[in-house]
Amino acid sequence: MQMYSNQKTLSLKENYLKNPESKKVANVVVYLIAAMLISLPLKYAFGSVASIVFILASFIYIFKSEIKLNRALFLPIVLYLLMVVSLLWTRDIQTSVMALKKESLVFLLPIAFLYIPKLRKNQIDKIFSVYSFTMIGFSIYYLINAVYRYFLTHNTKVFFYHELVTYDLNAIYFSTFASFAFFYFLGKENKVPLDRIASAVLLLIIVLLSSKTILFIDFILIIFYYVYFLDAHRGIKTITVIGASSFLLLSLIFVNQSRERLIQKSQTLLVDNSVDNQKIIPQNHKIKYVSVSEAWHKHQFENDSFMPGAALRVFQTRIFFEMLTEQNILFSGFGIDASQKYIKEKCTQYKLTEGYGEFNFHNQYIQTFAELGVFGFLLLLFILYTNIKNAKRNKSFLHIVFSITMIMLFLSESFLSRQRGVIFFITLYCLFNSVEVEEQENNNNI
Repeated sequence: MQMYSNQKTLSLKENYLKNPESKKVANVVVYLIAAMLISLPLKYAFGSVASIVFILASFIYIFKSEIKLNRALFLPIVLYLLMVVSLLWTRDIQTSVMALKKESLVFLLPIAFLYIPKLRKNQIDKIFSVYSFTMIGFSIYYLINAVYRYFLTHNTKVFFYHELVTYDLNAIYFSTFASFAFFYFLGKENKVPLDRIASAVLLLIIVLLSSKTILFIDFILIIFYYVYFLDAHRGIKTITVIGASSFLLLSLIFVNQSRERLIQKSQTLLVDNSVDNQKIIPQNHKIKYVSVSEAWHKHQFENDSFMPGAALRVFQTRIFFEMLTEQNILFSGFGIDASQKYIKEKCTQYKLTEGYGEFNFHNQYIQTFAELGVFGFLLLLFILYTNIKNAKRNKSFLHIVFSITMIMLFLSESFLSRQRGVIFFITLYCLFNSVEVEEQENNNNI
């Protein structure tokens, strides 16, 4: 049986090398996957079109190839099916139906990856190379555009946060996209000067976007890279770790001073502000900053209360636990995307400004639990566990970067509630957990 398995694996490799059509097909798939990823900073229509084209192209191979039995890829499919089943008990059927359309890629992309031709290591590297250089292009564009707007307005805010990349794109999301590209260049073995320049440009845009969450995650990952992956003298590693720590501290101080976001008693060192106080609190009104302790304990707030990043997350966690006991949602949840009504009710109950009721939980774990119950929450945890387990087994630095980034980012963002987040997470999840795992299994069989 083992000999048969070895012969089958070798046969597949020989067929791939000898069949020009297979190579051509795989190359087309490479560019389609890259197109999905590089469309992320663009308008939603571009991401939708790129995803549809990739999915339609994969359907061509349904009758030409056997489905891959990959448990990791079936997990997101099961998660989407649970979303569909939640229509049976949802508190807002219309909103849930709309959400299923938005979340459909959670179901369709893994199916597409189950049928497309197997990609080889150099082809995956090509996808990441195209993606990473494209992120540099976007970064340079945003920087040039900021300089141009500064000369028009003389307002330094154009260089920071949402102002740098627009509110629609969102600083945290582009920081995530740029961060993955940064680690692609950082992890390259034989770096050329262009790779170092690319890393510097991406690091600059990440600092200017001032997402403290991403800065903290990147700091952890940079230390991890230099300690476990870089082949260098221990003294060099120590100096690098000290330098990176100093850079993170100076970056946080610089960014906060420049944006006037060092808020007294807010305790928001590692969590981003989710809202602009000028949009929540009317102009010329004195703002009362809410501390983390107040966000958890205070019975009522004032109309001019402003919750910075950490305080807002703590308050949202608080009202989730209240909903859990008051609404009987432990096993069912409210239904996919049906929790917003109850967030608004809680904000009204606590006399918060109306604008706060428009924001979701800003925590993917809580968002999933609130909408799909404990089973949806456990399924999400199992998806993340499978992802990081395979990353550790394959010893792939980029896969580890992706795994850790998602685990930590899900604590402060409902990342899968937006199309960009779905495309980024599901595409990379499928890419890493189909190709890398298969190669590892094949190597074990030989």
